Amino acid sequence: MTVPSAPSGFAPGVTMMAQEIAEQPTAVARTLETLMPLRQELRTLAGHRRRVLLVARGSSDNAAVYGRYLLETRSGIPAALSAPSVATHYRSELDLSDTLVVALSQSGGTDEIVATQHWARRCGAATVAITNDEDSPLAKEADIALVTRAGRELAVPATKSYTTQLAALAVLATALAPEPELEDELLRVPGEMAALLETPPQVQQAVDQLAGDGPTLVVGRGLTLATALEVALKLEETCLRPVRGLSYADLRHGPIAMVSADTTAIVISAPDGPLVPGLTTLASDLRQLGTTVIGIGGNSEFRDACEVAIPGPALSEPLAPLGLILPPQLAIEKLARRLGLDPDAPRGLAKVTQTDRV
Repeated sequence: MTVPSAPSGFAPGVTMMAQEIAEQPTAVARTLETLMPLRQELRTLAGHRRRVLLVARGSSDNAAVYGRYLLETRSGIPAALSAPSVATHYRSELDLSDTLVVALSQSGGTDEIVATQHWARRCGAATVAITNDEDSPLAKEADIALVTRAGRELAVPATKSYTTQLAALAVLATALAPEPELEDELLRVPGEMAALLETPPQVQQAVDQLAGDGPTLVVGRGLTLATALEVALKLEETCLRPVRGLSYADLRHGPIAMVSADTTAIVISAPDGPLVPGLTTLASDLRQLGTTVIGIGGNSEFRDACEVAIPGPALSEPLAPLGLILPPQLAIEKLARRLGLDPDAPRGLAKVTQTDRV
């Protein structure tokens, strides 16, 4: 395996991305403290509405995937991801009078997301904005704004703004279907996140493997699918690697034919829940193909099936994604520096992305 070295002019140093990864336990704690008192207001707004439509792009879209699974599995409310072009380009008029529309945008200023929220209100929806900027158009024009408390995020790759969005979605889910045990566990999340910042040696082993030339695949399913998609996105934008993020169900329906001995597979699992056995079997099957498997989280059987096993949080499946993203974030920041790249300012990206004019 060829391991690229950093260019002679590259000075590693402490990156903004690394600092912001480290700020996540505090940012999530602040967000929960701010948003949990709004649960009754959220329940009142939702009222008779029996559907949730989530609107987002980029990392916020990955957070929305988590929100969809959490709402459907814990709150029993049908939820779906919106296609913003239905509003902004096709200009379809839908009856959303029974729908709660949740728009996610770190900046709250992405024109496409703001325009889709406008459209949703015209169509009769109640609207909730999840954003890190209380003065943004998205926050000001929503019925309720769940303003995350990540603080200013300077690195272009979303880290603390992503995890605080997950926290806001967990608050929303417990508002729509109160669950005291899960609400109590929410309060433990920042502590579990802080424990994961004590970088285990397996993170460096993962960096060494990912620095090679072979293709990379990231796999999860259900509540961990959002984490897999976010890890794949971060590898692409920060390390300039083409990466596929997939549900293992989709992987087995065709793409697994492309997996070979030079592939590195990152498999992400909660410590419990109905999908752990399937992810464990997948890890074993991938290793039989000669693939190097980096496992994140899971239980003891899952970790035994992986070549490199990175511990996850001691959180149940509904909340595990708030912690599962931290070890890969740490690895990706280190990998970018290993490759001579600046993780704070990926090529061709800006902090606020406009899809196109609307």
